Amino acid sequence: MEFEPFALEQLLSDWEQTVDFNFAESGVYPVLLRELLEMAGEGVEPMLDTLLNYPEVNGDLALRERIAALYGDAKPENVLVTIGASEANYLLVNTLLEPGDELAVMRPTYMQVEGAARNRGAVIRSFNLDETRGWALDTESLTVAVTEKTKMIAVVNPNNPSGKILTEAEMNAIVQAADAVGAWLIADEVYAGTERERNDQTPSFQGRYDKVIAVNGLSKAYGLPGLRLGWVVAPETVTTALWRRHEFTTISASMLGNRLGEVALRPKVRDQLIQRTRRLIRDGFATLEKMLASHRDVFSVVPPMASALSFVRYDLPIGSTDLVHRLRSEKSVLMVPGDCFGLDQHLRISSALQEGYLREGLGRMNDLVSNILAGR
Repeated sequence: MEFEPFALEQLLSDWEQTVDFNFAESGVYPVLLRELLEMAGEGVEPMLDTLLNYPEVNGDLALRERIAALYGDAKPENVLVTIGASEANYLLVNTLLEPGDELAVMRPTYMQVEGAARNRGAVIRSFNLDETRGWALDTESLTVAVTEKTKMIAVVNPNNPSGKILTEAEMNAIVQAADAVGAWLIADEVYAGTERERNDQTPSFQGRYDKVIAVNGLSKAYGLPGLRLGWVVAPETVTTALWRRHEFTTISASMLGNRLGEVALRPKVRDQLIQRTRRLIRDGFATLEKMLASHRDVFSVVPPMASALSFVRYDLPIGSTDLVHRLRSEKSVLMVPGDCFGLDQHLRISSALQEGYLREGLGRMNDLVSNILAGR
């Protein structure tokens, strides 16, 4: 079977270390190790005596207890710790789908699950979020996408790239669609905690249906992407099956990742990390809006409800991939083209960054837009 690369991540792998301004990443400005330990306060000194051995392969028990506590009646046995949410998603696809199975996937979305399923030989059907209605769920397309053959439904909530948070009614519609055909519902919830418009955290799908599997990690809402720590919360039979495949891929996350992850999820520390994230997101989007206003006739955006991202529509005589590569080569600025989500004439822009960095890089973008409008 011909392998299809992951276009978005290939773009990042190829170019993110070569530019002055990287707005293609999907999280907030990362936390310093010093900051994390200062948030924890006393009690971190014993970590210096950590033996740099393998941890428990399915995740350190103390960490799994912290994760389970975030999900109602979940137990540590329902949790598998992975190398980021990326490994979690990949394991799920390769555990629960067989060639020929149908996957119903939300669009626009982070395309990892869809791409992995396509490489697995699955049949892809999609349902939509409607930009003209503030990225509301198109329930008619959901009804068409989910059939008696659907084995899995995949959502990202809050959504990447739009920042949309599903309403309770929309979540219920997706759960009902899964329940009607007995499909697994994979909910990637890495942006829960990144809310821009409100202070209550986006509720999880976990517990709403007996075949829900929640995926999350420390990269987005916590500003800790370098720990490469994610997790799955699922029925124990599923976490065991994933664990057996985890032993073929990475064996385990790192000992330090497990220990620092437990620190990050201590209630006092977690609250501080979430507050930091929301501050960066809210301030950064305000700056992005001001910079986009320099070209009001070119740019428009549905304000994201959550995440460090904005999915910005533009009106220029150039496709999104070509525009991104002009930005990269002429202005040393990297963004993600809408083509990576199947929606041209859009740019995914990350803005939860330091103020000066954000203004200078977006200023370069505006310079290029002026050149294009002038025919240069």
